Amino acid sequence: MKTGRIIRSLAGYYDIMMDDGVVERTRARGQFRQKNHRPLVGDFADFESENGEGFIWALHDRKNDLVRPPIANVDLAIVVTSVVEPAFSQNLLDRQLVALEAAGVKPVLYFSKMDLLDSTDRQNFDATLAEYRAIGYDVIVSDEDVATAFQPILKNQVVVAMGQTGAGKSTLLNTLAPELQLETGVVSKALSRGKHTTRQVSLILVPAFEALIADTPGFSSYEVFDFPVEELGNYFPEIKAVSGQCRFRTCSHINEPGCAVKEGVALGSISQARYNSYELFYQIIKGKRPVYQKTSQKWRQ
Repeated sequence: MKTGRIIRSLAGYYDIMMDDGVVERTRARGQFRQKNHRPLVGDFADFESENGEGFIWALHDRKNDLVRPPIANVDLAIVVTSVVEPAFSQNLLDRQLVALEAAGVKPVLYFSKMDLLDSTDRQNFDATLAEYRAIGYDVIVSDEDVATAFQPILKNQVVVAMGQTGAGKSTLLNTLAPELQLETGVVSKALSRGKHTTRQVSLILVPAFEALIADTPGFSSYEVFDFPVEELGNYFPEIKAVSGQCRFRTCSHINEPGCAVKEGVALGSISQARYNSYELFYQIIKGKRPVYQKTSQKWRQ
């Protein structure tokens, strides 16, 4: 029996890399389909192989997993967010951050295409960057020395790069590791949507960072809320930090008096835009379906 990490999944086959760097192709035995427990890229698996044919027998327990993108056992996620083309959506960004917080995966925020902002828009958008930094998130922007900024963050980590189609995930990874030569796409101005250049989840060894980095398919929306509404506040760090000061222990931070979160919004210590995301997600989880606004450009004048 051999053990390794699944680094690629394609058409029912799973490529498994062992500690010595050797990669073997396997298939999952029927027991996984019967139990509806599908192997994911990032899983550690026990397998046997003979005459070039391998079969996965068992999966190890996961420390975490994500539904979108489907990947397991990651240390951190680079959330790639375009500021234009496609237009910046704080709603979409906050959805991804909530999903990562719920899964226990550390987010790193990367904002692409900063050079396309004029000086006024850049100054206004800096206020949004400051809000996320104040929460405690690592924030990196595309018009700085990206490789140097990422070096201490990515070293010896298992990383997933995720984000909207056309946001620039493959472009970022090509910057970090030019030898990868990943295909990049051009955003359609008519659809404000990028060509899908990544069609599978694959973990790629990047020697410069001694890291495994996953490039993943993009998406145009993000609808993952698979937890009780009472837990939502735990996945907004700035809300979690003050919620213990609310008058009621079960405060939803929506209508109750003596709410420390709403007081923080009124005083400016909690971002109004972030609270708007919280309020929208709360209603969605409760079963109410307000109109989903894809773009949020409050920084534009």
